[in-house]
Amino acid sequence: MGEVKRKRGRKPKNSKADSLDFPPPTTATATSVAMVMDDVFSVSNVELMDPASTSKPHQNRRGRPKKLSKHLENPDKFPQLSPSRRGPRGVENGEFTASGDVFPSDIALERVQPEWPGIVRVVPAMDAVVKVFCVHTEPNFSLPWQRKRQYSSSSSGFVIGGRRVLTNAHSVEHHTQVKLKKRGSDTKYLATVLAIGTECDIAMLTVDDDEFWVGVSPVEFGELPALQDAVTVVGYPIGGDTISVTSGVVSRIEILSYVHGSTELLGLQIDAAINSGNSGGPAFNDKGNCVGIAFQSLKHEDAENIGYVIPTPVILHFIRDYEKNGAYTGFPILGLEWQKMENPDLCEAMGMKKDQKGVRIRRIDPTGPESKVLKPSDIILGFDGVDIANDGTVPFRHGERIGFSYLVSQKYTGDSATIKVLRNSETLSFNYQLATYRRLIPAHNEGKPPSYYIIAGFVFSTVSVPYLRSEYGKDYEYEAPVKLLDKLLHSMPQSPDEQLVVVSQVLVADINIGYEDIVNTQVLAFNGKPVKNLKSLANMVESCDDEFLKFDLEYQQIVVLRTSTAKAATLDILATHCIPSAMSNDLKT
Repeated sequence: MGEVKRKRGRKPKNSKADSLDFPPPTTATATSVAMVMDDVFSVSNVELMDPASTSKPHQNRRGRPKKLSKHLENPDKFPQLSPSRRGPRGVENGEFTASGDVFPSDIALERVQPEWPGIVRVVPAMDAVVKVFCVHTEPNFSLPWQRKRQYSSSSSGFVIGGRRVLTNAHSVEHHTQVKLKKRGSDTKYLATVLAIGTECDIAMLTVDDDEFWVGVSPVEFGELPALQDAVTVVGYPIGGDTISVTSGVVSRIEILSYVHGSTELLGLQIDAAINSGNSGGPAFNDKGNCVGIAFQSLKHEDAENIGYVIPTPVILHFIRDYEKNGAYTGFPILGLEWQKMENPDLCEAMGMKKDQKGVRIRRIDPTGPESKVLKPSDIILGFDGVDIANDGTVPFRHGERIGFSYLVSQKYTGDSATIKVLRNSETLSFNYQLATYRRLIPAHNEGKPPSYYIIAGFVFSTVSVPYLRSEYGKDYEYEAPVKLLDKLLHSMPQSPDEQLVVVSQVLVADINIGYEDIVNTQVLAFNGKPVKNLKSLANMVESCDDEFLKFDLEYQQIVVLRTSTAKAATLDILATHCIPSAMSNDLKT
């Protein structure tokens, strides 16, 4: 930032900040932002100025002279500060302002700003924030034998210990190249992705070039902040190329829905502005410690300045999981659905005593470890010694409660847990190993290309959330067929390898006349045998010696093709549509 000079004339009554780095605080946060302005200013893209350069000590001014304070009448008693401690207190319209008397000299600036608390701690952490450049090449789920056109994005990240960098998972999803640039540098360094946590939306990177790590100190993590604690989000959002700082307070702490991972984990809601490009940037507390990672914001006509931050418990869980297993294994989740027990008649009918509280199990995932010890209609009274309330919450710090899934997410895959249940008016305790939850329709393909199989122009594929988004757009929850949405929201896999196989489309040819309108319809059986997954379907079709191929589809539809004709026509159809193979590589092994 260049030299800032004091302007003449009256100051406007209603000042507005012109800088994008310092937006005007809202009514709810005006007081708290003013309290932390010293620390916010210290982590901004502003260099400390020598107050002597702003104005001369005894500059003549028009009008009646101001009355000097007692400190100026007795300059010997005025506390002198070293030049390194001098500086402005606040920023307003690009000018340095001070409350109280207006002083015509640099002595006045010393009067209103005796010291800069926290500057030594915050500024080095500021240099640990990097800009992430990524080139993405997404799979084409509608045409699974090819990929979409590549595109570029930029986001933020920060350096942690062990020559590693953290950013958001969606910032490097489907990456083909990732580069990092330090603050104040003109060099971009090639980075390697070590781990991607889709559920928690965190990715870990590293750089092999030793030059990148010269002069960079890793950030230090702080404790989970409390409500109304000040936070400062640092990153590289849209609106400029240099680093940007926004400030606010913690307005809510609860279990949040992570949009990218389609999971629910602990999160912080803040009122600081989080825009595109802020993703992956750190959120600092007033001590200069990192308390979270910016990752999403709420865009709604009735909401303003609502941003979300991944808190340190989730971040440290991701880091320790990688260090413990050498890879990201995920967050364990209870594979069951439960019901609140807030109705007193329901509690009495289930045999609960007046001093007992808990939630009722509705359904259990048959593929999860919970199915071996729990049963439907069991009442979960506690998890790992913590009692669960009738609304499914547990105590969380003083005066706060949080969903009991937080207790599960604090553990790691393979850890043991103790669950206390009420079954037939009898209290039981079970020990079992926690595992990650697998959905029938997965939320992600974990970086793998989509699977497909083609026979006689029929394109068979598996359903996932990216597949639905590719077929029906971002509003797939309203546009997709009701049958698929019902399975997305409510179905549980009956076996570990079960997939939802559909006829994605029919590539028109003479052999499939009359079947052209079949689209995104589930395949239930082939020649009388149920279809469990796409690989089993491909194996059954390829090894079929029957005269006809018969596919049983949803809505009581059937498709019948002559076996010899269908297999012979497949090669011509592949050549017509420039498809390299009749099946994806994962089905060939």
